[in-house]
Amino acid sequence: MAAATGVPTEGVTAPTELPVHRISLNPDNPRSTLGDLTDLAGSLKTHGQKQAITIMNRDAYVKANPGQEAALEPDTTHVVVDGSSRLAAAREAGLATIKVMVSDDQGGTSEELLESALVANIHRQDLDEIDEARALQRLLAIHGSQRALAKRLHRSQGWVSQRLALLNLTPELQARIGEEPIDLLRAVGNKPAEQQQAALEEMKAERTRKEEARTRAVKGLNEQTAEGRAARPEASLPGDYGVITGRPDRNGGASEASPAAHHGPATSESDADPSPASSGPAAAGAPQVPAPVATEAEMPAHGIQETSSVPVQTTASRATSGNGDRQQLKRFPYEDGVYAAQLLSHKMPPEEFNKMLDLLLKHRDSQSVPAS
Repeated sequence: MAAATGVPTEGVTAPTELPVHRISLNPDNPRSTLGDLTDLAGSLKTHGQKQAITIMNRDAYVKANPGQEAALEPDTTHVVVDGSSRLAAAREAGLATIKVMVSDDQGGTSEELLESALVANIHRQDLDEIDEARALQRLLAIHGSQRALAKRLHRSQGWVSQRLALLNLTPELQARIGEEPIDLLRAVGNKPAEQQQAALEEMKAERTRKEEARTRAVKGLNEQTAEGRAARPEASLPGDYGVITGRPDRNGGASEASPAAHHGPATSESDADPSPASSGPAAAGAPQVPAPVATEAEMPAHGIQETSSVPVQTTASRATSGNGDRQQLKRFPYEDGVYAAQLLSHKMPPEEFNKMLDLLLKHRDSQSVPAS
Protein backbone atom coordinates (compact mmCIF):
# COMPACT_ATOMS: atom_id res chain seq x y z
CA MET A 1 0.00 0.00 0.00
CA ALA A 2 2.84 2.42 0.76
CA ALA A 3 4.09 2.17 -2.80
CA ALA A 4 0.62 2.67 -4.21
CA THR A 5 -0.25 5.71 -2.13
CA GLY A 6 3.12 7.39 -2.02
CA VAL A 7 3.33 7.07 1.75
CA PRO A 8 6.93 7.26 3.06
CA THR A 9 8.30 3.82 3.79
CA GLU A 10 10.61 2.87 6.63
CA GLY A 11 13.78 4.92 6.67
CA VAL A 12 12.31 7.69 4.50
CA THR A 13 12.09 11.13 6.09
CA ALA A 14 8.52 12.41 6.37
CA PRO A 15 7.77 15.45 4.20
CA THR A 16 7.52 18.95 5.65
CA GLU A 17 5.72 20.39 2.62
CA LEU A 18 3.25 18.77 0.22
CA PRO A 19 1.14 19.75 -2.79
CA VAL A 20 -2.30 20.78 -1.55
CA HIS A 21 -4.04 18.32 -3.89
CA ARG A 22 -2.23 15.37 -2.25
CA ILE A 23 -3.90 15.97 1.13
CA SER A 24 -7.53 15.01 1.74
CA LEU A 25 -9.85 16.96 3.98
CA ASN A 26 -10.93 15.02 7.06
CA PRO A 27 -14.42 13.60 6.50
CA ASP A 28 -14.79 13.26 10.28
CA ASN A 29 -13.92 16.88 11.04
CA PRO A 30 -15.77 18.17 14.14
CA ARG A 31 -16.67 21.28 12.16
CA SER A 32 -19.95 21.03 10.30
CA THR A 33 -18.84 23.81 7.95
CA LEU A 34 -15.56 25.61 7.27
CA GLY A 35 -17.32 28.94 6.86
CA ASP A 36 -16.06 31.92 4.88
CA LEU A 37 -12.35 31.43 4.14
CA THR A 38 -11.81 34.70 2.24
CA ASP A 39 -9.82 36.43 4.97
CA LEU A 40 -7.73 33.36 5.79
CA ALA A 41 -6.98 32.75 2.11
CA GLY A 42 -5.92 36.37 1.69
CA SER A 43 -3.66 36.16 4.73
CA LEU A 44 -1.98 32.98 3.46
CA LYS A 45 -1.42 34.56 0.08
CA THR A 46 -0.09 37.86 1.44
CA HIS A 47 1.78 36.85 4.59
CA GLY A 48 2.44 33.17 4.03
CA GLN A 49 1.74 30.19 6.25
CA LYS A 50 2.87 30.61 9.86
CA GLN A 51 1.98 27.18 11.27
CA ALA A 52 2.11 23.75 9.66
CA ILE A 53 -1.03 21.63 9.49
CA THR A 54 -1.04 18.20 11.15
CA ILE A 55 -1.64 15.28 8.80
CA MET A 56 -1.61 11.46 8.82
CA ASN A 57 -0.60 9.01 6.16
CA ARG A 58 -3.67 7.84 4.30
CA ASP A 59 -3.17 4.17 5.19
CA ALA A 60 -2.75 5.01 8.90
CA TYR A 61 -5.96 7.03 8.82
CA VAL A 62 -7.91 4.26 7.04
CA LYS A 63 -6.62 1.68 9.52
CA ALA A 64 -7.94 3.77 12.42
CA ASN A 65 -11.15 4.81 10.67
CA PRO A 66 -12.03 2.22 8.02
CA GLY A 67 -15.59 3.44 7.67
CA GLN A 68 -14.42 6.72 6.16
CA GLU A 69 -12.18 5.40 3.38
CA ALA A 70 -14.77 6.00 0.66
CA ALA A 71 -15.20 9.60 1.85
CA LEU A 72 -11.52 10.49 1.34
CA GLU A 73 -10.61 12.55 -1.69
CA PRO A 74 -9.15 10.44 -4.53
CA ASP A 75 -5.45 10.43 -5.43
CA THR A 76 -4.43 11.75 -2.01
CA THR A 77 -1.60 10.35 0.09
CA HIS A 78 -2.39 12.01 3.43
CA VAL A 79 -5.37 13.18 5.49
CA VAL A 80 -5.49 16.40 7.51
CA VAL A 81 -6.24 15.96 11.22
CA ASP A 82 -5.68 19.52 12.45
CA GLY A 83 -5.79 22.32 9.90
CA SER A 84 -8.75 21.68 7.60
CA SER A 85 -9.53 25.40 7.34
CA ARG A 86 -5.95 26.27 6.45
CA LEU A 87 -5.83 23.53 3.82
CA ALA A 88 -9.09 24.68 2.23
CA ALA A 89 -7.96 28.32 2.38
CA ALA A 90 -4.63 27.43 0.73
CA ARG A 91 -6.55 25.82 -2.12
CA GLU A 92 -8.78 28.88 -2.40
CA ALA A 93 -5.72 31.15 -2.46
CA GLY A 94 -4.21 29.09 -5.29
CA LEU A 95 -1.16 27.97 -3.32
CA ALA A 96 0.68 25.00 -4.83
CA THR A 97 2.05 23.57 -1.57
CA ILE A 98 1.42 23.77 2.15
CA LYS A 99 3.66 23.17 5.18
CA VAL A 100 2.82 19.96 7.02
CA MET A 101 3.74 17.93 10.09
CA VAL A 102 3.16 14.20 9.64
CA SER A 103 1.96 12.48 12.83
CA ASP A 104 0.50 9.00 12.57
CA ASP A 105 0.02 8.71 16.33
CA GLN A 106 -3.03 11.00 16.40
CA GLY A 107 -5.15 7.96 17.19
CA GLY A 108 -5.67 4.30 16.49
CA THR A 109 -9.49 4.47 16.42
CA SER A 110 -12.10 6.83 15.01
CA GLU A 111 -12.86 8.05 18.55
CA GLU A 112 -9.22 8.88 19.22
CA LEU A 113 -8.98 10.73 15.91
CA LEU A 114 -12.09 12.74 16.80
CA GLU A 115 -10.62 13.53 20.21
CA SER A 116 -7.34 14.72 18.67
CA ALA A 117 -9.16 17.03 16.28
CA LEU A 118 -11.53 18.27 18.98
CA VAL A 119 -8.81 19.04 21.51
CA ALA A 120 -6.85 21.04 18.94
CA ASN A 121 -9.92 23.11 18.09
CA ILE A 122 -10.92 23.59 21.72
CA HIS A 123 -7.52 24.97 22.68
CA ARG A 124 -7.75 27.46 19.81
CA GLN A 125 -11.42 28.19 20.63
CA ASP A 126 -11.94 27.50 16.95
CA LEU A 127 -15.27 25.63 16.90
CA ASP A 128 -18.79 26.97 16.60
CA GLU A 129 -20.64 26.46 19.88
CA ILE A 130 -23.08 23.90 18.49
CA ASP A 131 -20.32 21.94 16.70
CA GLU A 132 -18.36 21.85 19.94
CA ALA A 133 -21.41 20.54 21.80
CA ARG A 134 -22.04 17.81 19.22
CA ALA A 135 -18.42 16.67 19.30
CA LEU A 136 -18.51 16.55 23.10
CA GLN A 137 -21.67 14.46 22.89
CA ARG A 138 -19.87 11.90 20.73
CA LEU A 139 -16.95 11.78 23.14
CA LEU A 140 -19.34 11.48 26.09
CA ALA A 141 -20.67 8.25 24.58
CA ILE A 142 -17.10 6.94 24.55
CA HIS A 143 -15.97 8.01 28.02
CA GLY A 144 -19.25 7.28 29.78
CA SER A 145 -19.62 10.30 32.08
CA GLN A 146 -19.13 14.04 32.07
CA ARG A 147 -16.59 13.75 34.86
CA ALA A 148 -14.47 11.23 32.93
CA LEU A 149 -14.72 13.30 29.76
CA ALA A 150 -13.75 16.47 31.61
CA LYS A 151 -10.71 14.73 33.07
CA ARG A 152 -9.70 13.50 29.62
CA LEU A 153 -9.95 17.02 28.18
CA HIS A 154 -8.35 18.68 31.25
CA ARG A 155 -11.48 20.73 31.82
CA SER A 156 -13.99 20.99 34.66
CA GLN A 157 -17.18 18.96 34.74
CA GLY A 158 -19.13 22.23 34.75
CA TRP A 159 -17.40 23.31 31.54
CA VAL A 160 -18.56 20.11 29.82
CA SER A 161 -22.09 20.38 31.24
CA GLN A 162 -22.55 23.98 30.11
CA ARG A 163 -21.59 23.17 26.54
CA LEU A 164 -23.72 20.06 26.32
CA ALA A 165 -26.71 22.10 27.52
CA LEU A 166 -26.97 23.68 24.06
CA LEU A 167 -28.11 20.32 22.71
CA ASN A 168 -31.14 20.48 25.04
CA LEU A 169 -32.38 23.76 23.55
CA THR A 170 -35.49 23.80 21.43
CA PRO A 171 -34.78 23.92 17.67
CA GLU A 172 -35.98 27.54 17.64
CA LEU A 173 -33.42 28.57 20.26
CA GLN A 174 -30.65 26.50 18.68
CA ALA A 175 -31.25 28.48 15.49
CA ARG A 176 -30.61 31.67 17.47
CA ILE A 177 -27.14 30.61 18.62
CA GLY A 178 -24.88 33.47 17.58
CA GLU A 179 -27.70 35.99 17.99
CA GLU A 180 -28.49 35.56 21.69
CA PRO A 181 -25.93 35.68 24.55
CA ILE A 182 -24.35 32.22 24.58
CA ASP A 183 -24.05 32.10 28.37
CA LEU A 184 -27.79 32.68 28.77
CA LEU A 185 -28.62 30.04 26.17
CA ARG A 186 -26.47 27.55 28.06
CA ALA A 187 -28.25 28.47 31.28
CA VAL A 188 -31.76 27.92 29.90
CA GLY A 189 -30.69 24.70 28.16
CA ASN A 190 -31.05 22.89 31.48
CA LYS A 191 -34.70 23.91 31.82
CA PRO A 192 -37.74 22.11 30.39
CA ALA A 193 -38.35 22.95 26.74
CA GLU A 194 -41.63 24.74 27.43
CA GLN A 195 -39.93 27.10 29.92
CA GLN A 196 -36.81 27.97 27.92
CA GLN A 197 -38.15 30.90 25.90
CA ALA A 198 -39.68 32.65 28.92
CA ALA A 199 -36.59 31.99 31.04
CA LEU A 200 -34.34 33.47 28.35
CA GLU A 201 -36.43 36.65 28.12
CA GLU A 202 -36.45 37.00 31.91
CA MET A 203 -32.66 36.60 32.11
CA LYS A 204 -32.13 39.14 29.33
CA ALA A 205 -34.42 41.63 31.09
CA GLU A 206 -32.56 41.13 34.38
CA ARG A 207 -29.23 41.69 32.65
CA THR A 208 -30.57 44.87 31.05
CA ARG A 209 -31.75 46.16 34.44
CA LYS A 210 -28.33 45.58 35.96
CA GLU A 211 -26.58 47.30 33.07
CA GLU A 212 -28.94 50.28 33.33
CA ALA A 213 -28.36 50.46 37.09
CA ARG A 214 -24.63 50.44 36.51
CA THR A 215 -24.96 53.21 33.92
CA ARG A 216 -27.02 55.30 36.35
CA ALA A 217 -24.48 54.73 39.11
CA VAL A 218 -21.63 55.85 36.88
CA LYS A 219 -23.59 58.87 35.69
CA GLY A 220 -24.55 59.82 39.24
CA LEU A 221 -20.97 59.54 40.45
CA ASN A 222 -19.73 61.62 37.54
CA GLU A 223 -22.31 64.29 38.36
CA GLN A 224 -21.33 64.27 42.02
CA THR A 225 -17.66 64.60 41.22
CA ALA A 226 -18.39 67.40 38.76
CA GLU A 227 -20.34 69.25 41.45
CA GLY A 228 -17.53 68.60 43.89
CA ARG A 229 -14.97 70.13 41.55
CA ALA A 230 -17.11 73.23 41.21
CA ALA A 231 -17.67 73.49 44.97
CA ARG A 232 -14.07 72.82 46.00
CA PRO A 233 -11.35 74.88 44.36
CA GLU A 234 -8.12 73.17 43.39
CA ALA A 235 -6.23 74.49 46.38
CA SER A 236 -8.73 73.03 48.88
CA LEU A 237 -8.34 69.41 47.80
CA PRO A 238 -6.08 67.37 50.06
CA GLY A 239 -2.89 66.15 48.57
CA ASP A 240 -0.95 69.41 48.28
CA TYR A 241 0.75 68.67 51.55
CA GLY A 242 3.33 70.94 53.09
CA VAL A 243 6.88 69.66 53.06
CA ILE A 244 9.98 70.92 54.80
CA THR A 245 12.22 72.34 52.10
CA GLY A 246 14.66 74.57 53.92
CA ARG A 247 17.24 74.32 56.72
CA PRO A 248 16.22 74.83 60.35
CA ASP A 249 16.69 78.42 61.42
CA ARG A 250 19.38 79.40 63.84
CA ASN A 251 16.91 79.33 66.75
CA GLY A 252 16.17 75.65 66.16
CA GLY A 253 12.80 76.14 64.43
CA ALA A 254 11.93 74.55 61.13
CA SER A 255 11.71 76.85 58.16
CA GLU A 256 8.32 77.55 56.60
CA ALA A 257 6.69 74.61 54.76
CA SER A 258 5.85 74.99 51.12
CA PRO A 259 3.36 73.07 48.97
CA ALA A 260 4.63 69.92 47.29
CA ALA A 261 4.10 70.16 43.57
CA HIS A 262 3.35 66.49 43.22
CA HIS A 263 2.26 65.46 46.74
CA GLY A 264 5.74 64.35 47.68
CA PRO A 265 6.44 63.19 51.21
CA ALA A 266 8.10 65.39 53.78
CA THR A 267 11.87 65.47 53.37
CA SER A 268 14.70 65.89 55.80
CA GLU A 269 17.50 68.41 55.52
CA SER A 270 19.63 65.85 53.75
CA ASP A 271 16.98 65.54 51.06
CA ALA A 272 16.79 69.27 50.57
CA ASP A 273 20.51 69.92 50.64
CA PRO A 274 22.94 67.07 49.98
CA SER A 275 25.94 69.00 51.37
CA PRO A 276 27.63 67.52 54.50
CA ALA A 277 26.40 68.68 57.89
CA SER A 278 29.89 69.74 58.87
CA SER A 279 30.31 72.16 55.98
CA GLY A 280 29.81 75.20 58.16
CA PRO A 281 29.59 76.24 61.78
CA ALA A 282 25.95 77.21 61.53
CA ALA A 283 25.05 73.83 60.17
CA ALA A 284 27.06 72.05 62.83
CA GLY A 285 25.14 73.70 65.66
CA ALA A 286 21.67 73.38 64.16
CA PRO A 287 19.35 70.64 65.32
CA GLN A 288 18.56 67.94 62.79
CA VAL A 289 15.09 67.70 61.30
CA PRO A 290 14.07 64.02 61.40
CA ALA A 291 12.84 62.46 58.18
CA PRO A 292 9.22 61.33 58.57
CA VAL A 293 8.87 57.57 58.70
CA ALA A 294 5.60 55.57 58.58
CA THR A 295 5.56 52.72 61.05
CA GLU A 296 4.32 49.26 60.09
CA ALA A 297 1.12 49.82 62.05
CA GLU A 298 0.40 52.96 60.05
CA MET A 299 0.76 51.35 56.62
CA PRO A 300 -2.46 50.81 54.58
CA ALA A 301 -4.70 47.96 55.63
CA HIS A 302 -6.38 47.51 52.25
CA GLY A 303 -3.63 46.05 50.09
CA ILE A 304 -2.71 49.39 48.49
CA GLN A 305 1.02 49.95 48.27
CA GLU A 306 2.23 53.45 48.90
CA THR A 307 4.41 55.37 46.49
CA SER A 308 6.11 58.67 46.86
CA SER A 309 3.52 60.28 44.58
CA VAL A 310 0.46 59.06 46.52
CA PRO A 311 0.75 60.14 50.17
CA VAL A 312 -2.59 58.80 51.35
CA GLN A 313 -2.71 57.03 54.71
CA THR A 314 0.83 58.10 55.66
CA THR A 315 -0.48 59.71 58.82
CA ALA A 316 2.77 59.28 60.71
CA SER A 317 4.76 61.46 58.33
CA ARG A 318 5.52 64.45 60.49
CA ALA A 319 8.17 67.11 60.86
CA THR A 320 9.25 68.20 64.35
CA SER A 321 9.90 71.89 64.95
CA GLY A 322 12.10 73.40 67.64
CA ASN A 323 9.21 74.00 70.09
CA GLY A 324 8.06 70.35 69.92
CA ASP A 325 4.96 70.95 67.80
CA ARG A 326 4.14 68.29 65.24
CA GLN A 327 2.86 68.99 61.75
CA GLN A 328 0.66 66.02 60.72
CA LEU A 329 0.02 65.20 57.08
CA LYS A 330 -3.61 64.79 56.04
CA ARG A 331 -4.99 61.27 55.73
CA PHE A 332 -7.26 59.89 53.00
CA PRO A 333 -10.95 60.58 53.88
CA TYR A 334 -12.08 56.97 54.23
CA GLU A 335 -15.05 58.06 56.37
CA ASP A 336 -16.44 60.48 53.72
CA GLY A 337 -17.53 58.58 50.60
CA VAL A 338 -18.52 61.61 48.53
CA TYR A 339 -15.35 63.51 49.35
CA ALA A 340 -13.22 60.42 48.65
CA ALA A 341 -14.91 59.99 45.26
CA GLN A 342 -14.32 63.66 44.43
CA LEU A 343 -10.68 63.38 45.39
CA LEU A 344 -10.06 60.20 43.39
CA SER A 345 -11.90 61.39 40.28
CA HIS A 346 -9.94 64.62 40.43
CA LYS A 347 -6.52 63.05 40.89
CA MET A 348 -6.64 59.66 39.14
CA PRO A 349 -6.10 59.15 35.39
CA PRO A 350 -9.45 58.33 33.72
CA GLU A 351 -8.46 54.77 32.76
CA GLU A 352 -7.37 53.89 36.30
CA PHE A 353 -10.45 55.57 37.78
CA ASN A 354 -12.72 53.45 35.54
CA LYS A 355 -10.89 50.25 36.57
CA MET A 356 -11.43 51.12 40.22
CA LEU A 357 -15.08 51.97 39.59
CA ASP A 358 -15.72 48.63 37.88
CA LEU A 359 -14.28 46.77 40.87
CA LEU A 360 -16.35 48.80 43.33
CA LEU A 361 -19.56 48.14 41.39
CA LYS A 362 -18.82 44.41 41.20
CA HIS A 363 -18.17 44.41 44.95
CA ARG A 364 -21.47 46.20 45.60
CA ASP A 365 -23.38 43.80 43.34
CA SER A 366 -21.85 40.77 45.08
CA GLN A 367 -23.00 42.12 48.45
CA SER A 368 -26.52 42.69 47.17
CA VAL A 369 -26.99 39.06 46.03
CA PRO A 370 -29.27 37.32 48.57
CA ALA A 371 -27.83 34.28 50.31
CA SER A 372 -29.12 30.98 48.90
